[in-house]
Amino acid sequence: MRLAAVFSGGKDSTFSIYKMIMGGNEITHLVTVAPKNSESYMFHVPDIKWTKYQSESMGIPQIFREVSGEKEKEVEELKQILEPLKSEIDGIVSGAIASNYQKSRIDNMCRELGIKSIAPIWGIDQETHLRNLINARFKIIITGTFADGLDENWLGRELDATAIDELVELNKKYKINISGEGGEYESFVLDCPLFKKELAVERAEKHWNEKEHNGYFEIKKLSSTQKI
Repeated sequence: MRLAAVFSGGKDSTFSIYKMIMGGNEITHLVTVAPKNSESYMFHVPDIKWTKYQSESMGIPQIFREVSGEKEKEVEELKQILEPLKSEIDGIVSGAIASNYQKSRIDNMCRELGIKSIAPIWGIDQETHLRNLINARFKIIITGTFADGLDENWLGRELDATAIDELVELNKKYKINISGEGGEYESFVLDCPLFKKELAVERAEKHWNEKEHNGYFEIKKLSSTQKI
């Protein structure tokens, strides 16, 4: 199938693309939306501008658009972005795992466009999913934290096996969603098997709100190295 992918630069949308390509499908476009509202229900905010480096590393063209970030309106805005593509593709790939809010809206949008909605990691056990990422050689960092137990030290931290173990323990204590599907954290992929170049953070700044107990990791400079 020829597919476009809703792409945030995070672990779930990137791994969903990886799964579909490994299954013999073609990803024609990465569709990235930058919400003006930091409280967007649908889309990632931290470091979204750096997705162009990921697009270049994968060799997949990117469509990058700003949207309002307003509840429901942002879904209609995404639909308008996808409308010109519907004659060229069979469906849309998303990285939804457990969020009925996100998946139901993408499903409805695709139905209206007359194309398929494909969520290849939907319903997967969340710890299994995180372990699969590591086993598939994904290098991921945390770019935003918004839940109890996830303090400033998590910002910019690599999501490795030790971090997954700690997330499992935090789930027992605070009942957080360990994959971040409930908005607990956001991520950014620096490397995976689809990348021709590995990305590295050269300069970044942590922004931490002690009162609200949340923060984000602002990438200031990225570099890329050609992989052998």
